[in-house]
Order: sequence, then C-alpha cells, then structure tokens
Amino acid sequence: MIKEEHKVANWGSPQGSGPVMSTVVNIHRETEVPDHIVWSLFNTLFFNVCCLGLVAFAYSVKSRDRKMVGDVTGAQSYASTAKCLNLVALILGLLGTIVLIVLLVLVVFPAINNAITQAGQNHGGY
Repeated sequence: MIKEEHKVANWGSPQGSGPVMSTVVNIHRETEVPDHIVWSLFNTLFFNVCCLGLVAFAYSVKSRDRKMVGDVTGAQSYASTAKCLNLVALILGLLGTIVLIVLLVLVVFPAINNAITQAGQNHGGY
C-alpha cells in the first residue's frame, strides 16, 4: 500500500465504494462590501447635523439588505452614498463643535466674568 493511500484509509474514507460527493462554496472577494453601519450609528447619536447621520444610517441598512440578498452592485451604491453622508455629517459635526467651543471661550465666559465683577462692585465689593 502506498503511504498516501494508507493515510486515506486511516481517516475512514470510502475506498472504491463509488463517487464521492462534495460541496464547494466559493466566497468571492467582491461580496465583501463595507456598509458603514457602525459609523452611521455613531453619527446618528453624536453628529446628527441636519439629520445627515440618520439618513446615512438608513443607507447603511439598505446596503446591508442588498448585500444579504446578493445584489453586490446595489450594496456598493448604497454603501458609497452612506460613506459620503457620514463624511459630511462628521465634518459638519466637528466644525460645529469647534465653533461652539470657540464661542464659549471668547464670548460667553468673558460676559459671565464681567457680570460677576460688576455684581461684586455694586454690592459693596464682595
């Protein structure tokens, strides 16, 4: 007996009992379409400027649905739209946060400081 045949015999494979049936599942690389759903959820919760995060989340869900059905082209289209919407929502959200911090530091805090200083001078210099 040849060494390779001996290994097959030890595994319990049928020897000469007829054709062996097998199933092969091919997973194509093109079916791996990122749907950006986590990014969309983050933008929906934290940077939902003009509801862009919510719309991006809807497109991410549509992309995931298309991917599950097997429509790779539709999934890529929805994923691309979700990515663009997420990017715009993130940039607008970050810019809005930076502008808010600048306004607080330059406008609101000095106004509060002046009001406290004037109130202290009007009440006898406390």
